[in-house]
Amino acid sequence: EVQLVESGGGLVQAGGSLRLSCAASGFVFDDYAIGWFRQAPGKEREGISCIHSRDGGIYYADSLKGRFTISSDNAKSTVYLQMNRLKTEDTAVYYCAADRRSNCHGYQYGMDYWGKGTLVTVSS
Repeated sequence: EVQLVESGGGLVQAGGSLRLSCAASGFVFDDYAIGWFRQAPGKEREGISCIHSRDGGIYYADSLKGRFTISSDNAKSTVYLQMNRLKTEDTAVYYCAADRRSNCHGYQYGMDYWGKGTLVTVSS
């Protein structure tokens, strides 16, 4: 059974940093694209980033402007999202998602498996 468990969310002041983790299990890690998404109340779900260890490709949403960095630890089957210089508009529920595909192309348009999400609140 595919399982994705996010952690690392919480309350942080604007300008601060958080690192989110997505622990994956139940599938061959290298065969899947792993992505981060977020959704704030009243807004559409937004694809943030994606990584595929076998393909080697990494995608970022242009709106993040270099503040977020995705990485993976294949030995731990874990994907991380380092978030720096956080802004109040980054407040959202952040989700980890996975899909069995050969690369991250079009990841924001469909992923088969989802975690339950972790809340990030950025205060002013």
